[in-house]
This record gives sequence, C-alpha cells and structure tokens, in this order.
Amino acid sequence: MTAFDDRERLRRWRLVLGGEDNQSLSGDDARLDAVLAALYGPDGETGEQEGKRSAGLGASAPRVARWLGDIREFFPTPVVQVMQKDALERLNLQQLLLEPEMLEAVEADVHLVATLVSLNRVIPERSRDTARQVVRKLVDDLMERLRGPMEQAVRGSLDRSRRTRRPRHTDIDWLRTIRANLRHYQPEHGTVVPETLIGYARRRRQALQEVVLCVDQSGSMASSVVYASIFAAVLASLPSLATRLVVFDTAVVDLTELLADPVEVLFATQLGGGTDINRAVAYCQQGIQRPETTTFVLITDLCEGGSGGELVKRAASLVASGVNLVTLLALNDDGAAYYDQRMAARFAALGSPTFACTPDRFPDLMAAALQREDLNQWAAEREIVTARAGD
Repeated sequence: MTAFDDRERLRRWRLVLGGEDNQSLSGDDARLDAVLAALYGPDGETGEQEGKRSAGLGASAPRVARWLGDIREFFPTPVVQVMQKDALERLNLQQLLLEPEMLEAVEADVHLVATLVSLNRVIPERSRDTARQVVRKLVDDLMERLRGPMEQAVRGSLDRSRRTRRPRHTDIDWLRTIRANLRHYQPEHGTVVPETLIGYARRRRQALQEVVLCVDQSGSMASSVVYASIFAAVLASLPSLATRLVVFDTAVVDLTELLADPVEVLFATQLGGGTDINRAVAYCQQGIQRPETTTFVLITDLCEGGSGGELVKRAASLVASGVNLVTLLALNDDGAAYYDQRMAARFAALGSPTFACTPDRFPDLMAAALQREDLNQWAAEREIVTARAGD
C-alpha cells in the first residue's frame, strides 16, 4: 500500500468520524465535513454551541437550502435522497418544506413526495405552486419509467400458443420471421427482406375486465400510495380495462374521476390517520357488477383499526363470488414490509395471494392476475415470500 493510499484512508476516516480534530481540514474537505456534521454530528440538531464547532442546520430555510445544494455537489443522487430523508427524520425539518426556497433545492424522491402530500393541507399559498412542481417532476419521471412495462405486460395479454402471419408490429416473433425469410437474404445490403411476418396472436377478451385498486393511506403506507396512484393512472388509460382507485384511512375516498392526472390524485389523498379496511372493502364491493371479471388489489399492511372479524368475512365473500382478490402488503422499494402477520395468514387461508411487491414487478403481477394465473406460484418463481395460512 502506498503513502497516498494511507493518506486517503486517513482522510476518509476523519470525515466519517468528525469531531474537533477535523478543524485542520481546509478547502472542499472542510466543506464536506461541515455538510456531514450538520446532519450527523453530535450538535447537528441544535446548531452551533459555544466552544464547539458545529454546522447544525437549525430552523433556517436559507441555511437548509444551501446545505441541500452542497450535498448535491458532493454526493450522487441516491445518496442525496438518503441524506434528505435522514434530515427530515433526525432534524424534524418538515416545517421547512413549506418554504419555496427549500422546495426548489430538494432532490425529489418517493419519500419526499409522500411527505409533501402529507403536508398538503398546511402548505402556505406562496409554496403551493413550487410543491406541485416538485411532485410533478417525480411523477413524470416515474410515469416515463413505469408506463411502458405496465402497458406491455397488461395490454392484450399475448397468447404465445397461437401464431399469426398478420401480427401487429409489437407482436412480431423476430426469430421465427428471420428463419422463414432467410431465402430473401440480400448480401449487398447485409439484411433479410421479411416478406412473411410471423407473430403472436392476441387473445380476444370476451368482456371488459375490471380492476379495483383499494389503497391504505395511513402513514406507514405513504410510498405505496405514490406508486399505486401512478399505476392506477396507467391502468385507467388502457381501453381494455375499467379501473377504479379508492383510498382510505378511517374514511373512504373514491379518486377514480381524477385518474387522468396522478398529481391531482396524490394531492387529493390525506396521508396519516387511522385505518378502517373493512369499511373501504365494503365500499368497493358495492360497485362490483361482474365478480368473475374483476381483479381486486387491496394494498394495505392489514393493521385493521375496525372489525378484523368483519373484514375477513367480507374478504371471504369477495373470493366466494369469483372476485380475484390480491392482497399486497406493500408496493414500494423500502425493503421488508411491516404488516399484521396474523391477519395476513387469515387472508392467505381465504385463497387471496398475500405478499409485498416492488414497483418493477407490479406490471408482471397485474398481467398474471388478469389472466387468473396462480399468483402464489408466480411469487414462488420470483422468490417472493408470501403469507401462508397457519403462520
């Protein structure tokens, strides 16, 4: 190991550990040390104290805005988002998110948007436009990333057992098409002229399928609400589906009419509060006209604040009527989900597949659910842990 490696290792440890010994740092290292001390230092929560060097953020929006700019300079976006989340939790900066200058400085992510949505009722008028711009930017980014996979997975479910010589462009089986047209190879152009196209035939639907997304908007489900709202908007844009979106805490709100704009959906939610899952399921059940063509996706941690027994009975009646009831304990990238394990086992015993799902797998999940595939097997093939009866 060279002397340079030793110095670099010492430098990094000094930045990680912080403390008064770092007063000799200069230039960018001093700025980086101040950025880290403001959030993770022992005095970060209270600001500067006499006799101690601290870069605490205090309760100043301009100071926080400068700090947000500094961390974007020193760290990549994923690290910036983690530090922003830590700042909100450690330094209780939610109130400062109501200031326009701070909103303009933040790096939007799902957790930040969920925080803004939860503060929606108290955001002052001067900050509302900026807050909507922050939410709009993230929603647009997520829509761009998630719309394609969702539409491809769900639209028209390809029947790969049947072939057609008049496929749509997106349904062409290029390998078989090339093999069938090798005699038309053009050496001067280095290509094959596809005189005959071979592709997959689309399965014709006998009736319009219905999708109900019933989403728990209690505080623990905040990021799931963001993703569910975006996916609901994509599903609502597909003509082969009739999509409804209902959110709930102790009250039930039907947001189906707002699905053309997921930003409006998010600002219509009220994150936090109690949970009455049974009441929400009862509301959704009333609107189901054709159970045999309905997929009901209940997104909740199953921590019921109302009647657990009535909830299980209602879920059982949905399954018995022919509704395809899927219970998602979370729809996010937050890692292991927290949920009521006993209630999850009871739902699994009813025949409702019960597990957490990440956003990248949700399109494939919906395609499988609409085809009434065995979702427990689907989850097992992807090493997703499902709730089991008797657990």
